[in-house]
Amino acid sequence: MRHSRIVLSLLFCLLLASGCGTSVNQPQEPAASPAEETPAPSPSRVIAADDLSNLAPDDPGIPVFDRYTLAERRAAGLTTQLPSIEPYRTGKVAYLTFDDGPDGKNTPAILDILRDAGIHATFYVTGIQAETHPEMLRRIYDEGHAIGNHSYDHRYEKLYPNVNGFLAEMEKTDEIIHGIIGVRPLILRAPGGVISHFTDAYAPALRANGYVEHDWNISSADAAPNHPVAQDFIDNIDGQMNGAAATHTAIILMHSSEGHEETVKALPRIIDILRAKGYTFGVITPMTPQPW
Repeated sequence: MRHSRIVLSLLFCLLLASGCGTSVNQPQEPAASPAEETPAPSPSRVIAADDLSNLAPDDPGIPVFDRYTLAERRAAGLTTQLPSIEPYRTGKVAYLTFDDGPDGKNTPAILDILRDAGIHATFYVTGIQAETHPEMLRRIYDEGHAIGNHSYDHRYEKLYPNVNGFLAEMEKTDEIIHGIIGVRPLILRAPGGVISHFTDAYAPALRANGYVEHDWNISSADAAPNHPVAQDFIDNIDGQMNGAAATHTAIILMHSSEGHEETVKALPRIIDILRAKGYTFGVITPMTPQPW
């Protein structure tokens, strides 16, 4: 009998050790829910083909990038010249554009507003600011916004003596952007705009290097020297939107850099006004119609 009890005790211990029982003091972890296991879908974007032949998505809300820098294209013997491009013709589209960022205060506040509104915008960034705030550039990209090249440090004396200086500044900034997010923009905005800055040599040089420049036809005037406030920007945009200039394509100039807290305050109302006027929202791409 004593021998039988010993055998039974040993068998019970072996069952516990083999995992047939579960200790009440060590509950199992609950299985992860499907929502936790499935990553959120990434934002839509077009990555240019090696021959740049796919730059015609139907949706003006989809940003376009190139996986190669210009130096990489040249080294691989790939084209750097854009093909002939047909602009979008898709009704009333507003393009919110923000120059001179990214920064660590106003850019994230603008991104929060855009996220809550469910719309995308275009950020024309400088190389020096991208170097300073790489995490913010990554956020812009990851959240599905367009990114444009706005030169390295916005210094006219390096950009406008000649087209070679301009291209050097843009290519330098491309390399910085590519180093942070792995792609380069095909769009740029000339600091100060092209009027009185570009000569006849600029346009063909930009096309040969795969760039499309867009100025604006609606200005918030948030960079005016007299320290305007949010209501001024709202009134500026509202008034200009009633004019003939923005009947269809409205490319709206604002800024997201340090010192533009009033732009952040104005943005929700600006979005409401545009929606009330029947505009949808797009991002700048090579196919975006020019503002004039």
